[in-house]
Amino acid sequence: MGHSILELQSIASQIRRDILRQVHLCSSGHPGGSLGCADFFTALYFEIMNHDRAFNMSGENEDLFVLSNGHISPVYYSALARSGYFDVDELSTFRKINSRLQGHPTTHEKLPGVRIASGSLGQGLSVAVGMALGKKLNNDPGIIYTLTGDGELQEGQIWEAMMFAPHNKVDNLILTVDWNGRQIDGDTKDVLDLGDLEAKFVSFGWDVMHMEGNEMSAVVDGLNMAKSKCGQGKPIAILMKTEMGYPIDFMVGTHKWHGVAPNDEQLQSALNQLEETLGDFKI
Repeated sequence: MGHSILELQSIASQIRRDILRQVHLCSSGHPGGSLGCADFFTALYFEIMNHDRAFNMSGENEDLFVLSNGHISPVYYSALARSGYFDVDELSTFRKINSRLQGHPTTHEKLPGVRIASGSLGQGLSVAVGMALGKKLNNDPGIIYTLTGDGELQEGQIWEAMMFAPHNKVDNLILTVDWNGRQIDGDTKDVLDLGDLEAKFVSFGWDVMHMEGNEMSAVVDGLNMAKSKCGQGKPIAILMKTEMGYPIDFMVGTHKWHGVAPNDEQLQSALNQLEETLGDFKI
């Protein structure tokens, strides 16, 4: 808490380096969405959330985060490590056998900061709604944050949770949609058009906001605005506009880096575009 925008931008640059190096090391993973969401995760874990790095699974009297689109685990792991949940050098074990940092987050690995296994798309919002209801029943002041992909909104379970939350006045819940317009097989408009998302959310009873997700000041302001709307009888949805692969010049503008690791030459080119600010993790 209390970081300047420049400090947060510096952290985000390092997190992006971590993402690229993780997926390159194991020649596997999902760099595109991870890079696009680095500003969001930085703002959330270093400025917005009230959370305890000591970590207890119950999460009493603190804000909690649910990652629904679990394939962007590289950015999640980096944000957790850089904010103090576990040693940064453990990032070098990403996707390795017996690592706690599997391709999709798991709970049986007992990695600090991870409360649900995710990767089967469409489930995270339901879990987040349950967590938020639990906090309300316990008079717990914590806020539940959750992130979904826009392609993930093609899953039917999402819309069941969308109906349930406003009906039950789950107003300690902030859902952010990574609205990059791309998914693994192409643009969302071509695979299964999402239509007018704002109108759909509003018709379901949500308080809807828009946010530029690749501009740190806009992310911090947007999340703070969303926090101020909690407790007013409605869940909050943020449509966060991002660019998959941002800001790497050869990754933006295409869906092709959704789940492809860079080779040696591509990695070096990408790292040359990002400042090393906190020190790279050791291999």
